[in-house]
Amino acid sequence: MIRVQREDFDLAVEIAALTGGRPGIGGVVSFTGLVRDFSTGKQVSAMTLEHYPGMTEKELARIDAEACARWPLEACLVIHRYGRLQPGEQIMAVVTASAHRQAAFEAAEFLVDWLKTKAPFWKLEAGEQGDSWVEAQASDDEAAARWEKP
Repeated sequence: MIRVQREDFDLAVEIAALTGGRPGIGGVVSFTGLVRDFSTGKQVSAMTLEHYPGMTEKELARIDAEACARWPLEACLVIHRYGRLQPGEQIMAVVTASAHRQAAFEAAEFLVDWLKTKAPFWKLEAGEQGDSWVEAQASDDEAAARWEKP
């Protein structure tokens, strides 16, 4: 399940909704991304996330489906926010649930890596130095490359 939304979310509520009534789940892994107050050595006072509606959901659904095809997941949730966010606010959440923890951990890691590098979001950071677009990081590409199929 994927959601792209402006409003914040309550991770505990989301996990309860995702796992309720599913006794086959033995492990749940969650990751929540937050806006930092610094980036590449500079202060950040806000971040604006932009996306193309329709295209973004389609790509997130493709990434979600890839995770579900690779691991035996009982449930999966990706929430990604857009709009202007302040340091400390939640940007995104990934929740994976499986009968066994290893699949949930691996799938969550895969989803975070691929969302970071393949999801069509653009980030504009605001700070004392003015506004600047966040560029792709080689370290993120390297992390995501380990999930590429040969």
